[in-house]
Amino acid sequence: MAEIKVDCRGQNCPVPLVETRKALKRAAPGDVVEVTGDHPASKKEIPMAVKALGLELLEVEGEEGGEWRIRIRR
Repeated sequence: MAEIKVDCRGQNCPVPLVETRKALKRAAPGDVVEVTGDHPASKKEIPMAVKALGLELLEVEGEEGGEWRIRIRR
């Protein structure tokens, strides 16, 4: 099992979502993808995409309007 880190700080939509999808495609089943960013809309969009893809959302943490971290298991 691997952990793939995606740093999207300073990026606006749709870049964080696109980069998250790329990382999820590279990940093997059971791998964890950790996305870090600071764009507020992406903090909401990425978990919705994870649910739509049928993957496991492990954690969403961070301050509103600040930096956040999302962990996803493929």
